[in-house]
Amino acid sequence: MHLIVGLGNPGEQYADNRHNLGFMVVDELARRGRAGAAREKFGAVLSEATIAGRRLLLCKPQEYMNVSGQAVARVAGFWKIGLGETIVVHDELDLPFDRMKLGVGGGPGGHNGVKSIIAALGDPAFARVRIGIGRPAPGRDPSDWVLSDFSRAEAALLPDVIARAADAVESIVSDGPTPAMNRFNGKR
Repeated sequence: MHLIVGLGNPGEQYADNRHNLGFMVVDELARRGRAGAAREKFGAVLSEATIAGRRLLLCKPQEYMNVSGQAVARVAGFWKIGLGETIVVHDELDLPFDRMKLGVGGGPGGHNGVKSIIAALGDPAFARVRIGIGRPAPGRDPSDWVLSDFSRAEAALLPDVIARAADAVESIVSDGPTPAMNRFNGKR
């Protein structure tokens, strides 16, 4: 079983924020995999889906971004899911909007949710699907930027961005990280 973690903040006021792209991708995977009813357990909303013949545990931590690793560690520990079967999907300031970068391991790159997961799991060696949201205009606080909604032009492209990110997760699960990286990294 693979653990797919989508990062975001709980609550309707954050639902359409840039910082909630991870939640959006997990919702798309749940739709594709005909996930069962979601339930709240261990501080996360969880559901199970089957994609490409593989079982996925879809996880949306319900603790705020900066402490989301606590819920991820509880879920991974209970289901005994290792780092090699864990994929974290999140927004990325350092990539232009609609660009994506897949990888395994490394540092948090300034993303507090990823930093929290690394601290809670004790190791950075999990796969990541980073989805670009771009940087704000000069003078605009990045914290405000990630908590803002997408522009009208971005929102029009968002379904395709979410679909490609879900495709990337499926590729990691079915083909492994390296083939998925070769297929998706840097492409629009």
